[in-house]
Amino acid sequence: MRPKVSNRARGYVAGAVAAASYGVNPLLALPLFAVGVNSDSMLCYRYVLAVIMLGVFMAVMRKSFRLTRRQIPLMALFSILFACSSLLLFESYRYMDVGIASTILFVYPVFVAIINTLFYRERLSVVTVLSIILALGGIVLLYFGGDSEANLSVTGTVLVIFSAVAYALYMVAVNRTSLRSIPSMTLTFYSVFFGQAVFLVRILFCSGFTPVEGALPWVCAVSLALFPTVISLLTMAVAIHDIGSTATAILGALEPVTALIIGVCVFGERLTGPAVAGVVMVLVAVTLLVLSKPLVRILRQLSVRLHVIKIN
Repeated sequence: MRPKVSNRARGYVAGAVAAASYGVNPLLALPLFAVGVNSDSMLCYRYVLAVIMLGVFMAVMRKSFRLTRRQIPLMALFSILFACSSLLLFESYRYMDVGIASTILFVYPVFVAIINTLFYRERLSVVTVLSIILALGGIVLLYFGGDSEANLSVTGTVLVIFSAVAYALYMVAVNRTSLRSIPSMTLTFYSVFFGQAVFLVRILFCSGFTPVEGALPWVCAVSLALFPTVISLLTMAVAIHDIGSTATAILGALEPVTALIIGVCVFGERLTGPAVAGVVMVLVAVTLLVLSKPLVRILRQLSVRLHVIKIN
């Protein structure tokens, strides 16, 4: 059953919000790294605070916390995958520029498309393939279009690639398994509830705990819980439900665009010609994706009319 037009519109808006909110990760992580907070502690704060925020809100709004027995192991497995994606991305920041890492992360729509095609026989339309190509081309221009030399790292790149694979698996699972029937807010709550176990275990047995101290670091920690976690996960769940995981992944092209805008507006970075071209390509890709169904419908109607005229 195809989603209604209003649901599709809601899905595209939610996907854009999810991408933009996830794109602020570097902006909020850098001040915490600067005061010595390690990745595990930072992400532990992020997930624990997100669990508290969501739990309180759901209790006040009387939202259901219910999961079926079948959903519990799936929820735990894919929540841990999502947490691993966050951890791998933040660990990559130790080896390369955060902007470059966030840009490389955008290969995840390709993995989403590959997983859906290989395991779920999803047909990729010409418009979807073109959107992926344009978006990836735009990301490449953003990647090489900065005003400083790229700080590349093999280790950092491998970490980001694995982060993208884990992120893609989570997105597909939310759309293709019994997790799809879980309400968006409940799904988001359990994603961070089970995911926080990854960082708690690592703090206890690997990295140790580094506390957050000072007003600005606490603002960053709370914002990490709110924007790239609660808001991003919640709106991503809505988008996946309404428009599917592939379309939601392509809308993720707005993540590095967000990072670029933050770099220009907050850090005074120079906007180069290639970077502008990259932004345009990403926006065209997203626009094509959003308009793909109306375009296909119009082209079909035009084809029918031309066929009728030819017969007459």
